[in-house]
Amino acid sequence: MALTALDPRTALVVIDLQAGIVAAPVAPHSAADVVARSAALADAFRARKLPVVLVRVSFGADGGDVPPGRTEGGSGGARPEGWDVIVDEMRGADDILVTKHNWGAFHGTDLDVQLRRRGVTQIVLTGIATGIGVESTARAAHEHGYHVTLATDAMSDLDADMHRNSVERVFPRLGETGTTAEVLALLDAPRG
Repeated sequence: MALTALDPRTALVVIDLQAGIVAAPVAPHSAADVVARSAALADAFRARKLPVVLVRVSFGADGGDVPPGRTEGGSGGARPEGWDVIVDEMRGADDILVTKHNWGAFHGTDLDVQLRRRGVTQIVLTGIATGIGVESTARAAHEHGYHVTLATDAMSDLDADMHRNSVERVFPRLGETGTTAEVLALLDAPRG
């Protein structure tokens, strides 16, 4: 579904643009492009006094907050010092910081409470990785009753095929997809 509108109380939710994740090779968009486009959206949201939520994934040194269960992809575990620090380009003085210990930003965090307290009815999602943190958060947002908008050129994945699968097959079932430029244009349109 093409982008149609932004609600008067829309928040930008940026997934995992932190030192350890933006350092990984991603496709189809470079991490630098994802950060630049997400930063442009964040600046536009801040200028309109709309909430910006910066989500990071972090695990304690003892590994006690690593999600349980057996996987073939590893457990997450402890990371190097500074791995979970949000990149400088994304930081704003009044932004909401959410720390998650799972793929999605809703489970086990106060994200839903933070959004509802501010009257948010719609979120715009960006970040890395498209098929992991972004998709998990989009699914939960949809299940929580938010309108979901996905700025697909402001996200990327560890694998271009995973990104494409999320964008082409999953996201249209959860919300509306579009480019950063289209979201910026909608921010300038009258909102009802």
